[in-house]
Amino acid sequence: MVRRLTVIGTGYLGATHAACMAELGFEVLGIDVLPDRIERLSAGDLPFYEPGLPEVLRRNLENGRLRFTTSYEEIAEFGDVHFVCVGTPQKAGEYAADVSHVDAAITALAPLLTREALVVGKSTVPVGTASRVADLLARLAPAPGVELAWNPEFLREGYAVQDTLRPDRLVIGVRSERAERVLREVYARQLADGVPLVVTDFATSELVKVSANAFLATKISFINAMAEVCEATGADVTKLSQALAHDDRIGGRFLGPGLGFGGGCLPKDIRAFMARAGELGVDQALSFLREVDAINIRRRMRMIDLARDLLGGSFQGRRVCVLGAAFKPNSDDVRDSPALDVAVGIRDQGGDVTVYDPQALDNARKAQPSLGFGESALEAAARADVVLLLTEWREFRDLDPRVLGARVRTRNIVDGRNTLDPERWRAAGWTYKALGRP
Repeated sequence: MVRRLTVIGTGYLGATHAACMAELGFEVLGIDVLPDRIERLSAGDLPFYEPGLPEVLRRNLENGRLRFTTSYEEIAEFGDVHFVCVGTPQKAGEYAADVSHVDAAITALAPLLTREALVVGKSTVPVGTASRVADLLARLAPAPGVELAWNPEFLREGYAVQDTLRPDRLVIGVRSERAERVLREVYARQLADGVPLVVTDFATSELVKVSANAFLATKISFINAMAEVCEATGADVTKLSQALAHDDRIGGRFLGPGLGFGGGCLPKDIRAFMARAGELGVDQALSFLREVDAINIRRRMRMIDLARDLLGGSFQGRRVCVLGAAFKPNSDDVRDSPALDVAVGIRDQGGDVTVYDPQALDNARKAQPSLGFGESALEAAARADVVLLLTEWREFRDLDPRVLGARVRTRNIVDGRNTLDPERWRAAGWTYKALGRP
């Protein structure tokens, strides 16, 4: 019976997985090579924003089911199942994923495994990585009965606790009945609740996550491509999206037109997918993803164009309020953030930019210290010539246009997420513009 789990890497994925598996009743030991991160987590201090996770973390630290360490010797002795949750960032100057952290984790852990154990990859990796890592594990582990499985993650930032405790599906890539049995034990509660389980080979399990992200990115970019057409014809992309959503072959999820996607997953995953396809000699199969990526970037440039047009063609000497820095609401993640990218683009064209975000200000300051920052939407909007809504936080959707109007110099607003009611804002004296709308 599986009792003890370890989690290697305690970033967003690892910290979430560790806390939630402890919540399910397992004894869990997390490890990271960053002592400061381990110290913070051990004190119940989550180093990123994720709704509901701090409570789960602290509850399981207090009841003793969850601990953290920097010692590979300790986790090798402790665990029956070892989850690898390290990052696979985009290589500098390339599209390909950097899997060096996965290799480093296996190289550090494997020689210490002196009894039967299952190592489970959760990191998003190029297809073929699991097979190579399984060979590495077999060469380095001294004990028989040490094997690999692959169990991709499907976390959505802002919903990570729900997605771990009550996922919409579980996928496991295995090479033995024992590996499948162990993972069925680990996820017994979810399976008892009716969560679908797909048992497959390594390659298919690796492809599931990147395929899902490629599909979502394509759907988002499709409606944003239609926004370009709507702008050229005077049509309304929000009405178009609404009509398409009634077709059950298409559906309305991820069909919201706007500024496009960002974050630490979709952009780098589709680029890594294209790079791997090229290595496999099937790059033409994924050539459409280059246009998906290009459409996504063009929406950012179009947002800058709309704001500049409202100001008569120049940002020089004009104050610009940017509402949003995180790549999506309910997150403090500014990696490849469309909002921050637009803010920087306007600054580079001479605009005096002030940014506000409910959760991501600290990360935004670290990423772009030359931007201005406000501690509230009203502070950021003070004497602004134009306001840009770039992350669809509820706080921004609920803004009173008359109250905000009293703070700005000129009532110009560009809705980058098509989330505001145009008539309400126009009735309050604002010039309202949005991507893909007349």
